Formats: sequence, structure tokens, C-alpha cells
Amino acid sequence: MATIGETAKTYESKQMKNIADLEVVRTDVEFKTETRHNTEENRDYTVSFIEHDSFEYRVPGSVLEQLKGILESNPNLKTFRVKRTGTGLNTKYQVISLG
Repeated sequence: MATIGETAKTYESKQMKNIADLEVVRTDVEFKTETRHNTEENRDYTVSFIEHDSFEYRVPGSVLEQLKGILESNPNLKTFRVKRTGTGLNTKYQVISLG
């Protein structure tokens, strides 16, 4: 049986991450959209995300919009990454084609 100290050393939060946290994203990864419930605000919301290594990574609409434009020019694109700048309402995303 593991101790709490041993468990804490390997603990990773299951909180949703952001697609910009990944070094590389494949264009063939499964995309999901789900309705979830915020208990604090007692309201439903929709979230778009991908899964990688058992973690969920949120995909902002602006990323999808940029990726659409890139795929129109390069339909054979296999991988890309996302650069994030700013915080909160001033967050901006840039999709970078990798190949």
C-alpha cells in the first residue's frame, strides 16, 4: 500500500489542459465536443477537446478556424502545434504547420 507522500510525488491534476501545452498535435486525432455542468454557477457549457496520454486538452474555436485555413492550402498536413500568448480574455493562439 502506497503512502500519501509517495502518492503525492506522482500526482498529476486531471484538470483540462490546453492544446497549446502539447509540442505536436496530429491532424488525425479524435476531436470531441461535450456538454458539461458547472456546479458553482449551476449552468451547462460546451467544451471542445482532444485526448492525449489520458489527459484532455481544450481546443479553442480560433485554433479550429486557423487550422481550417491551413488545411485548405495544405490538405496533406499531418502535424501542427499551437503557440499561446497572453492570458485571460487577451489570450491569442497561433497555429503552426509542422508537416
